[in-house]
Parts: sequence; C-alpha cells; structure tokens
Amino acid sequence: MNTNDLRRADAKANLTPMIDIVFLLLIFFMVTTSLIKEEADLQIQLPSPTPPEVPPELSSQHIIDIMPDGSIYLNGGIINSDREGQIVGTLANTLGRLKASSDRIEMETAVVVQADPVSPHFKAMQVLDACAASDIKYVSFAKL
Repeated sequence: MNTNDLRRADAKANLTPMIDIVFLLLIFFMVTTSLIKEEADLQIQLPSPTPPEVPPELSSQHIIDIMPDGSIYLNGGIINSDREGQIVGTLANTLGRLKASSDRIEMETAVVVQADPVSPHFKAMQVLDACAASDIKYVSFAKL
C-alpha cells in the first residue's frame, strides 16, 4: 500500500454520530422551548420579597361622651339599653371586652370622660361605676 492511500484513509471522518448528536440537541431545544411558552401563558404573579405590613396600633384610650340629654357615647357609638339601669351593665360589659383586648397586647386601658356641663351628673357617676366594674384604673375627665 502506498503512503498516500494511508493518509486518505485516516482523513475520512465518520459524520453519522455527529449528525445524531445535532439532531438530538435540536429535538431537545424544540421540546423545552414549547414548555417555556406554556408556562408563560399561566400569568402567575410570584410574591415579591417585601417585608410584611405592620399591624395597626390599637388604641388604649377610649373616649366616653355624655350629652346634655343624658345619652352616653363610647368612641363615637351610642350605648343603648332597654332599661335605664342596664346602661351601667352594658357599658361595663363593653369596657371589659376592650380592657381584655388591651391586656392581651399588654397595654394599659385608659378612659377619658367628656361630660357636657349641662348633662345629668348621675350619668358621670354611672360611667365611673362601669369603669370600676370593668377594672379600669385610669379614668380622667376632659371638656366636651
């Protein structure tokens, strides 16, 4: 055999395995591209890394208004009862629940009584009785 024939025999490369690999890569990229499109159509918004919101601060000061006609308002809402003597019980019950929620977050409950100068004085005494019944120690008076 001639040396030129040996060189030509070594110079030939088999392209079949390389073509197989190229086709396999082509199929792989075609399949993964179609999966990415399907995931993009879902329109899912992932949560952002923002810090959680601070819960609103609960007020430990509650305002009781006594009007000239004798009606009693707690934080802007009227305190109603069927009979006149039940106002103390209704107010004490409501103040007790407010105090319990303040105690759970370890805050002192304070009550500010704003009585109109011409309001009945026994209404202020009823409010003080309700505060004592609900074990509220911080009570103050203010002008209406």
